[in-house]
Amino acid sequence: MPSPLPTAIERRIAWRYLRGRKASRFTGLNTKIATTGVAIGVAALIVVLGIMNGLHDDLRDKILVGNPHLHVLTYGANLRVDNWREVIDSLETEPEVVAAAPEVLVKSMAINSAGYPAALDIVGFDADTGLASVTTLPYTVTSGDLRLQPTSDSVDGAIVLGYRLAERLSVQIGDVVTLVSAGDINRINRATGLPDFRRWQFEVTGRFETGMFQYDDSFAVIRLDIAQRFAGLGDGVSGIAVKLTDPWIAREVGRRIEDRLGYPIRTMAWQDQNQSLFGALKLEKLGMGLIITFITIVAAFNIIGTLTMIVGEKTREIGILLAMGLVPRGIGRIFLAQGTAIGLVGTTLGLLLGLTVGYLLDGSELIKIDPSVYFIDHLPVHIRPLDVLVVVAVSLAISLAATLPASRAAAALQPVDAIRHE
Repeated sequence: MPSPLPTAIERRIAWRYLRGRKASRFTGLNTKIATTGVAIGVAALIVVLGIMNGLHDDLRDKILVGNPHLHVLTYGANLRVDNWREVIDSLETEPEVVAAAPEVLVKSMAINSAGYPAALDIVGFDADTGLASVTTLPYTVTSGDLRLQPTSDSVDGAIVLGYRLAERLSVQIGDVVTLVSAGDINRINRATGLPDFRRWQFEVTGRFETGMFQYDDSFAVIRLDIAQRFAGLGDGVSGIAVKLTDPWIAREVGRRIEDRLGYPIRTMAWQDQNQSLFGALKLEKLGMGLIITFITIVAAFNIIGTLTMIVGEKTREIGILLAMGLVPRGIGRIFLAQGTAIGLVGTTLGLLLGLTVGYLLDGSELIKIDPSVYFIDHLPVHIRPLDVLVVVAVSLAISLAATLPASRAAAALQPVDAIRHE
């Protein structure tokens, strides 16, 4: 049975055809153009997929800085968890749960000493209860600390602000900000009949920078017991923050917790809070991948054109080879070897170019983007080995398929007709 692989003489003929004659470099130029087209397509696909992976990974990491893997919440009119201590004891029996701690989440309005207001999200937790191990927020504090201990007894407590929020309020460490409590909305002034909002005074004792625009621009942290009073929750909390061994199993663990604890307990995984964002990124990755794949397909047509031109130019030589005893299948393997060589060289060059560009873009943070729109401040590139393997396989498959029309046309030539060809 004849070998499907080109023989040594067939490979030498293929290489000679790709280079072209010295008198006419047009064939060699077309070969270089086809090879460059494959290289550009492969490099572009690797870089684009790396960018989409980088956006996905960086957004996930930024979200999980101030957000736990899983929130344990409750149904009901007041959306408060009163038996949170029993719930935490139950959660800690789950093998996937690393840490669990109570939290209070409430919206408020901060006012600086000049009377400038800014909306913010208050997060209440006690660092001593373990929430520091639930999120990585303590590692993002750039000035001050997260002990939440004021230096003066004249204020209601200490507060740590996101650095963008602190800049908007023009406050420094040691300054005092005034917060309006939503928990006082039911307190009615008997004289005016209007809500009697209490003004809470907080000393700024720290600033954090997560790299996530939403957190840095609107989040603030206070102590859990103060947050409970501030939100009017009494001894209750808004929910329980849970850290898992693997963030990607949050939905599965959440469903199991709901089944075990029953109504009114409900859970919310970090993916569910940002489902539309990650769904859009996934769709965008698929769309961009398809678009760039068409670049490789266009490059494949360059291969078809190059090989077809070689068949036309070398028709008489092909007829002579057939007359000398080279079988039609061998003629087909010659052109198959040419297309494979173009695909291999182009794919290799594109792989090296794509990896180099991806490394430079990611390492230098060269491309800056608006964090208020994309949540992150630069374009990340995370190239995954599986994506590279798929790109290389697809490129080689397309290049190989592009050789079939020319190789079949060459193999179908009749020796006498080919020798008489002008």
